[in-house]
Amino acid sequence: MMMNDNSPQEWPEPIIRVQSLSESIIGSNSIPERYIKPLSDRPNSNNNIISDDDDDDCNINIPIIDLKGVYSEDPELRGSTLRKISEACKEWGFFQVLNHGVSHELMDMARETWREFFHMPMEEKQKYANSPKTYEGYGSRLGVEKGAILDWSDYYYLHYLPLKLKDFNKWPSHPPSCREVVDEYGRELVKLCGRLMKVLSINLGLEEDCLENGFGGEEIGACLRVNLYPKCPRPELTLGLSSHSDPGGITLLLPDQHVTGLQVRRGHHWITVNPTPHAFIVNIGDQIQVLSNGIYKSVEHRVIVNSMKERVSLAFFYNPKSDKVIEPVKELVTKEKPSLYKAMTYDQYRLFIRLRGPCGKSHVESLKSPTPTN
Repeated sequence: MMMNDNSPQEWPEPIIRVQSLSESIIGSNSIPERYIKPLSDRPNSNNNIISDDDDDDCNINIPIIDLKGVYSEDPELRGSTLRKISEACKEWGFFQVLNHGVSHELMDMARETWREFFHMPMEEKQKYANSPKTYEGYGSRLGVEKGAILDWSDYYYLHYLPLKLKDFNKWPSHPPSCREVVDEYGRELVKLCGRLMKVLSINLGLEEDCLENGFGGEEIGACLRVNLYPKCPRPELTLGLSSHSDPGGITLLLPDQHVTGLQVRRGHHWITVNPTPHAFIVNIGDQIQVLSNGIYKSVEHRVIVNSMKERVSLAFFYNPKSDKVIEPVKELVTKEKPSLYKAMTYDQYRLFIRLRGPCGKSHVESLKSPTPTN
């Protein structure tokens, strides 16, 4: 995921590790002002927040889909499963998948390996400190706006594909199993994303490889961001990750099984997602919204934090080739529904986001053609 020379080289201010900050203010009832969100963005604002298991509306939940139905020899079951995925992509932008083909042991191992990394001595982690140039490595902020209100999180970001960007020297050497586990985890998730791309293409009435080819075929990009959300004494004032839609293609999230945090926007509501054990949370990114000409939706989401427990999650991003021009698939552009989005390379789009940081749906909305054309 190479960036052009317009990418910033350095952070605008000294980096503060949120994990260290959290440990230094144990017993406090305050957080630094730079982490306090505007009133309208706080988790306890007037925005409605609904847990997906609230008794007053048991139907509020992101869809949970058993993928074994996709490969069933029973045409009725296969058709039903495909329809559920299609509806989830159109109406929610999010769904959970079971029987996805990735071993539960590998999922648990990947999450706990990274938890162990974040609890290593600071001097060891600092060897991998990142910069805005590529974001690869150990980080604590997104966006380079000086004086920006920051999120309550640390992360580790690494490239997986294309192979020319896969540099084991930038992956942690400790814990000892980290590189091996991450490599195997990446291989399995690339396969799963490939299968999902085929399903999404079929549901759009396209050839099964259409969306994959739209991403660059065998030259797609993939990367991993591991998120640490430390304990926060005032979780009602801040966010672990501000509201945004994902800029890439498909995201597979491996959540913390014991601590909720992900919230998905549903109309005027924020729905707190309770993860199903050993399911992946799948969400549609901006590039799929563009390719599908708005049929599939990338949806705003954010992360809340907890005063009693830390949270670790792994977000795997399956993205277009960096210099691939992304625009609506021609088969989905008609006189009745002209092209909604102007063409832009994924690199151009990503640079726009890196300069501004998480910012709701404003990024993908900026791609909309001023005057739709055929």
